Amino acid sequence: MSDELIGRLRGAVAGPVLGRGDDGFAEELSGFNLAVTHSPDVVVGLTSEDDAVAVVRAAAETGTPVRVLATVHGVPNPIQDGIVVTTSRLKGVTVDPDTKIAHINAGSVWADVISVAAPHGLAPIAGASDVVGCIGYTLGGGLGPLARTYGFSSDWARSFRVVTASGPVTANATENADLFWALRGGKGGFGIVTAMDFELAELSTLYGGSVFFDAEHIAPVLSTWTEWTKTLPESANSSVVILRLPPLEFIPAPLRGKTVLSVRFASVGDVAEGKQLFQPIRDAGTTLIDAVGEMPASDIPLIHNDPKAPTPSWDRGMMLNELDADFVAAFLGAAGPEQQIPLIAVEIRHLGGATERDVPGGSAVGGRGGACTMTLIGVPDPSLFEKVLPATVDELLAPLRPWISAANTPNFAGGFTVPGSFEASWPAETFARLAEIRAAYDPDTLFPFGPRQEN
Repeated sequence: MSDELIGRLRGAVAGPVLGRGDDGFAEELSGFNLAVTHSPDVVVGLTSEDDAVAVVRAAAETGTPVRVLATVHGVPNPIQDGIVVTTSRLKGVTVDPDTKIAHINAGSVWADVISVAAPHGLAPIAGASDVVGCIGYTLGGGLGPLARTYGFSSDWARSFRVVTASGPVTANATENADLFWALRGGKGGFGIVTAMDFELAELSTLYGGSVFFDAEHIAPVLSTWTEWTKTLPESANSSVVILRLPPLEFIPAPLRGKTVLSVRFASVGDVAEGKQLFQPIRDAGTTLIDAVGEMPASDIPLIHNDPKAPTPSWDRGMMLNELDADFVAAFLGAAGPEQQIPLIAVEIRHLGGATERDVPGGSAVGGRGGACTMTLIGVPDPSLFEKVLPATVDELLAPLRPWISAANTPNFAGGFTVPGSFEASWPAETFARLAEIRAAYDPDTLFPFGPRQEN
């Protein structure tokens, strides 16, 4: 079947069509997480919407599942069958400064949008990393460094171009509005999204960056941060992360080989107000590095300064309810600097503000009620991924259960590997409506989505 399907696809699409054993097969499927190896029957590198239409037609006629491997970060779970389409060749971003709309093709990452928008004094409400693919990130809602001020990133999506099981359609507030609702936060299982129109914010500068504190200051700074965040206006955004850093040359000398706390900050509006808002954090301890100040909006990715190079990775994410002093004590007892745990990062992002308000007409975003997110990232050693890291994190989370929300949001659900995390990523009513819309647009489940079959 695969040889026949490969031959058919090679005659129908302009992009590369590769089967197992073909040169370039593994490279075409390689994503950000080098610990994940995909081995579908066929991989197709899309070069156009027409390519996507041809793939879906062939898949429908042969009953073959189709999954999408987007740019860079991609799919966290191995794909072992069917057709995988890659979108990295569908690059291109254009900006209309009058309407403030960016037209984003599916192969684009946020850095592509930032560079085109900045000359117009505009910025996308994007993720923490500028090398994340725009489409996959937005389909899951998206919580970036400015989320309290501007909401989920999907709130800014204005239209999608989607190749569904029955052909290409436009989904926006007036055309296929049910599909548009689903694509803003529903993540996957609807078709191949080939492009998106995304509104940009008028933003050229802000007061932001990150500061780092040595281990001895982690407890007082984290306690201060927990109370301080309760006082912040919606114009101010923050997160904290405990980092266990190796003694490697690429790490700044003041941080090398240390366990440190980083406080990230982004304040939109008056610079003097932003500086004043941040002062309690500076007063809470002695900094190793202080890189918070006025910055161009194009430098927002430097606030988190996430790694850009592919690496083996393991993570687990969740949402938290309101934090308090008891949480800080339990958290430090489980993940503080005195604990010997194989985690390189444990991050908490403060939410609320605009993340709590849905858009006019509604959207499928999950997790609007969360007070914070928490992400735990393991050391990049694949030998620990199957047993050691899951067991470590299970033990670490046990004393934190009173603060862990029953709800989650799909981009933080780690590929739905934890039982129940798929259903918990949306409110029950939203989850049911998403299932109905998937069934309407994909009645034969050409685009499988969910635990063990994420696209």
